[in-house]
Amino acid sequence: MLRCLRVLPARVTRNFSRWCSNYVARMRFINRLKEDEGACLTALESGDVFLYHTLAPLLRKTQQGVFQLPLLPFKDLEGILNRLGKDGSMVKDSVLITCTEQNRALFCLDVGELDQQAVEKECGGNFVDLRKAFFTLRGEEAPLVARGQALLRWHQGNGFCSASGKPTTRNQAGSQRVCHSNGLVYYPKMSPVIITLVSDGKRCLLARQASFPRGMFSALAGFCDMGETLEETLRREVAEEVGLEVVSVRYSGSQHWPFPQSSFMVACHATVSPGNTQVDVDHEELEEARWFTLEEIRAALKLRTPPRNPRDQPPTIWVPPSYAIAHKLIREWVDDQEHPYDGK
Repeated sequence: MLRCLRVLPARVTRNFSRWCSNYVARMRFINRLKEDEGACLTALESGDVFLYHTLAPLLRKTQQGVFQLPLLPFKDLEGILNRLGKDGSMVKDSVLITCTEQNRALFCLDVGELDQQAVEKECGGNFVDLRKAFFTLRGEEAPLVARGQALLRWHQGNGFCSASGKPTTRNQAGSQRVCHSNGLVYYPKMSPVIITLVSDGKRCLLARQASFPRGMFSALAGFCDMGETLEETLRREVAEEVGLEVVSVRYSGSQHWPFPQSSFMVACHATVSPGNTQVDVDHEELEEARWFTLEEIRAALKLRTPPRNPRDQPPTIWVPPSYAIAHKLIREWVDDQEHPYDGK
């Protein structure tokens, strides 16, 4: 929910203005790299690259068991590729991701054609399945890794024009692909998905699919159909999956999500009438869905890592990790329960 800004002291206002100025400059710098081939190549040669192998990111594990994303300077990566018998110019296939506040560009590159173990040995890390890595990545690194994988997957799946069947070529930044036979330009896309936490005022509804890790429950989610508004998608998905009718909707936020193939998650809170809470699960979509009390949700949020959940014991309930927008929805619901809005 948007809130009014307070009148800030002059010193804070100056700092905020400086931050805004830096942000604007950085966004314009990134846009220039997307439009200027020479500038992008220059930025790559002075920037950093993080690697993937068949879309699995290269990570290093600390002594504390936390994964970190290693950034390789252009020249270092060029040398690594040469030692592995690959032309160092392969680095120029890297895709632009973003830039730091110091305008140092960050790129990503998939080296799936190289021997995985050899690359891991040279770089001092391991290629880790993204779903597993997400549980231990630091908050600021998870979106970078997700964006990189999504862009690389998009390039791998859009090498040919859907109209002419001819090969497409990418620009240096990797922000678009062009079919030169007909002039069509292709841009990376995300599929809009609504994710909603349903409440009856005292409880919240969580569900799980059969593919979820044992014991994990999350908010309801579904893809938008062509021509639907977000509100229509939300009401339809809740009706289809759990047989409930939504009476009100409140927007929470949004997030890019790399699974299954680059989704744009729009998060909302939804309420149903306290007199209409009988859940009727569509088992074609969900394995289970049920209401949870505030105490049960508090217990689930205390878990910092996924529980082991042996098969011979009832599973411990847990929720998606903190970087997931489903986690944000659940925490917001708990906060609403503990600090009810009184309208003032």
